[in-house]
Amino acid sequence: MKIYEKAPAKINLMLDVLRKREDGFHEVEMVMTMVDLADRLTMEEMPRDSIVISSQAGYIPLDEKNLAFQAAQLIKERYDVRKGVYIHLDKNIPVAAGLAGGSSDAAATLRGLNRLWGLGISTEELCELGAELGSDVPFCVTGGTALATGRGEKLERIANPPQCWVVLAKPPINVSTADVYGRLRAAELKEHPSAADMLDAIERGSFTDICDRLGNVLENVTLGLYPEVLQVKESMERLGADGVLMSGSGPTVFGLVSKEAKVSRIYNGLRGFCKEVYVVRMLT
Repeated sequence: MKIYEKAPAKINLMLDVLRKREDGFHEVEMVMTMVDLADRLTMEEMPRDSIVISSQAGYIPLDEKNLAFQAAQLIKERYDVRKGVYIHLDKNIPVAAGLAGGSSDAAATLRGLNRLWGLGISTEELCELGAELGSDVPFCVTGGTALATGRGEKLERIANPPQCWVVLAKPPINVSTADVYGRLRAAELKEHPSAADMLDAIERGSFTDICDRLGNVLENVTLGLYPEVLQVKESMERLGADGVLMSGSGPTVFGLVSKEAKVSRIYNGLRGFCKEVYVVRMLT
């Protein structure tokens, strides 16, 4: 039997860091939603008790450094599964891009192996397992749109934003999330995006207000380190995207676009200097 799982990318409509916690993590408030750019995973049982991952992408680790591998290892150990699994990962989401590609792969692995092995693990338990792997994994287990607090693992499901086009552009650099958070001085932040304002805009279904209330306190850190990200952001704004923001710790920048007529102009304008540009829809 083969199990198929889709692992969509996420974007942050707002990301605020409140403080650094005693455990070394940061206390955050984030509004996250998913877009229709996805990795696809195929899982099947193997006769020998081991984990094997393959991928068409030559630039990702296929061993213990891979979050999908870690997810399979965790579920085998926690539920005493003495069976092997072969996972093929069809990679479409850029790596180290601020789009939670690895986290979504881990979440898809947890969901898929739960089905493959008939473990009967509840969604809540899967989220708890996911939190052991990374702060974005619990959100990727459930998908949809959510307010995330704590270090990102406490989730409150909310209404989906109104449907729109999303243009994603990733400059040819990789950004370390740990490095960006390490350079952030949370106590010195003067301005904070408002989760309450973003939730209100989404509740009312106001696309204009959602665009006006986009905000990410990590932008200043990443934009200061990588001028390429600033170039993408300014170009997207100049080309007419309705709302523009860096996702997560970057370097991917997304533009929300209400009118399809604008999309090709933005796409073509960005492709002039940025190779990885994607036009997708929100998953609502």
